[in-house]
Amino acid sequence: MSRPLRRFAPFLPPGPLLDVGDLAVLIALAGLLYLGVRAAMGAPATMPGPAIHREVWALPVYALFSLGRMLAAYLLSLTFSLLYARTAARRRLAGQIMIPILDVLQSVPILSFLPVVLLGLAALLPTGLAAELAAIVLIFTSQAWNLTFSFYQALQTIPGDLDEAARTFRLSDWLRFRRLELPFAAPGLIWNTIMSWAGGWFFLMAAEVYTVGERDFRLPGLGAYLQEAAQAGDVPALLLGVGVLVGLIVLLDQLVWRPLLAWGERFQLEMVESQEPVTSWFYNLLQRSRLLAGLQRRLFRPLLEWLDMRFSRPPQEDGAEKGRPLPRRLVGYTLGGILGAGLLYGAFWAGGWLISLPASTWGEIGLGTLATFLRVAVAIAISLLWTVPLGVLIGTRPRLASLLQPVVQVLASIPATALFPIFLLVLLHLPAGLQLASVFLMMTGTQWYILFNVIAGASAIPQDLKFSTELLGVRGWRRWRILLLPGIFPYLVTGLITASGGAWNASIVAEYAVFGGQKQSVIGLGALISRATGEGNYPLLLAATLTMIVAVVLLNRLFWRRLYRRAEEQYRMD
Repeated sequence: MSRPLRRFAPFLPPGPLLDVGDLAVLIALAGLLYLGVRAAMGAPATMPGPAIHREVWALPVYALFSLGRMLAAYLLSLTFSLLYARTAARRRLAGQIMIPILDVLQSVPILSFLPVVLLGLAALLPTGLAAELAAIVLIFTSQAWNLTFSFYQALQTIPGDLDEAARTFRLSDWLRFRRLELPFAAPGLIWNTIMSWAGGWFFLMAAEVYTVGERDFRLPGLGAYLQEAAQAGDVPALLLGVGVLVGLIVLLDQLVWRPLLAWGERFQLEMVESQEPVTSWFYNLLQRSRLLAGLQRRLFRPLLEWLDMRFSRPPQEDGAEKGRPLPRRLVGYTLGGILGAGLLYGAFWAGGWLISLPASTWGEIGLGTLATFLRVAVAIAISLLWTVPLGVLIGTRPRLASLLQPVVQVLASIPATALFPIFLLVLLHLPAGLQLASVFLMMTGTQWYILFNVIAGASAIPQDLKFSTELLGVRGWRRWRILLLPGIFPYLVTGLITASGGAWNASIVAEYAVFGGQKQSVIGLGALISRATGEGNYPLLLAATLTMIVAVVLLNRLFWRRLYRRAEEQYRMD
């Protein structure tokens, strides 16, 4: 893609480091985890997994299964995001509660919930269905937050003249959504959709290969195929599986994402036409398609007209709906009260479990937290060594960017969790093999966030500043210190925040593995969570999961947020 990459920024609303709302959300999460763990206690001790075939004929079927799970989770995420963000934007009081909740949830390491969700659903549903739902829920939580924030920020920044025009013409809620809000938010939603799918593949592969003790939660899909091939040492099948996964990602890029980006150009709110618009051969082909034109004329356009008529009734007269708001509010208050009481009940008993744990267990959790933190730091440090120079090189040379950016985007879409069996196959026979494999997995899952943002930062440095440094003969380290590092610093911090969250997530599958029938583990929070799941040690599972959540939230608030604000204030180019 020839246009510079966008900055993929986390949503960091202003406010105190930890306030009462944050603590309330953390207490609610503790209650929710306790209820999930209590449900998990009823899960069978032994769960046989499905048979995973390594024959070539199975690959297209597994690819369709994986793609279907991704699509189901995305549709659920998009629906949730549109409803949640619109409610938060249009109702000020609700927004003051809903947005801080999402701010905490986006900091939570999603994979830490995987054992609890899997076991809880397995206690209530057949194992296969429980694993399918858990995978979809996991992908949903990896996609929904950034889609929601993207749509919310778009709604908050709609130009005043467009908003006034919509009010003047008295557009109904449906027409305002279809004609103003959705088109204005479309470019950001499309970009975040692409990044959400890239992240979703990571979590899908983790869910498809998850096995703890005698509990086999694997799902028929590309992730399980790759793991089965690696455990059997079947290198041809392993390479074939990776090839199919890469091919599927490239097909999605060419047939879905690139056409969507080209189509989204029409919604860019710009005074002049872009000099380097996104192009797509498939989008051009679709525009010339008579079949698609016929479908649009006979199906899509009449359907939209019917929806406009159905949902665009004029506003009701005053008093016509007087009797309805109060019952609705009562129902909402009642449901909210029941939910709150349930979460408080769970939080109370969760506190009892946590207090009952011996000091030695808490020492083990503290040591595991430190070990995982060090692995995260090492993975990020290694990533910085090559992503910063390469990102600056690509971002400051447009010709090189046009050649390498599409390659980088495809490589970044390959989920690191799909490559973990390969890491194990290659590194496990070495001394400290799992230590190396876990760091490699964290690194491959985080380095692309840093690279994307460094490229975006380098390409955003004003051209006149580049020319000035060249005329003044500023080169080498001095050029990096005066121009390049200050120019990319806000973008680099953004990438580091996202990379840190990805590395903590990866620890769940990186620190504990079953390979060739042998359990392999290292000291770390992720290993503790997996071990507690396998042993049925539910107080330890609750404590380790909560510790990871609190550690990541505190790290975000006490370190990353401060660094982010400093970068925004001191290194901003206006």
